[in-house]
Amino acid sequence: MAKYLGLIFITLFLSACSSNDNWRTASREPAGIAPSPETEKAAVIEFYAADAFSWRGWFAVHTWVATKEKNASEYTVHEVVGWRVERGLPALSEYKTATPDRYWFGAKPEKVLSIIGPKAEALIPKIDEAVKRYPWANEYTVFPGPNSNTFPTWIGLQVPELDLDMPFRAIGSGYAD
Repeated sequence: MAKYLGLIFITLFLSACSSNDNWRTASREPAGIAPSPETEKAAVIEFYAADAFSWRGWFAVHTWVATKEKNASEYTVHEVVGWRVERGLPALSEYKTATPDRYWFGAKPEKVLSIIGPKAEALIPKIDEAVKRYPWANEYTVFPGPNSNTFPTWIGLQVPELDLDMPFRAIGSGYAD
């Protein structure tokens, strides 16, 4: 009897903790925490972290980096995503957007690092060069890495002037060492 009650409890617990949303319907709206390219003309560097999708968010975050050149109308976002590899694409992707602070499939992002002005202007070329040299651009392994957290950590190691301090839940960040 205790065995069945335990099984029922675990089933109820897991179903209560799971999200009703799936990745197709989860929010990807801007969080409103990034400087707007329309009003912020200076160069900008932003590193973001949001809870990983689904139950993984209990333990880990997904991280990405966005840069905006001085007077640019959009940010360039760089991130590593595992499902790209499953589709035969590189894990590392780049895209342009005015809203680099979008929810990560339902999870609101937080800023890990923000640099605005002349320092950002000086560091963006170094970040761009580091992105080109990322050694695991075509690889993704949830644990121990390389994964979405390995990438920003590696950028931080290549550009120490960023003084990047990754979140504790950035599982896979240690792989970059």
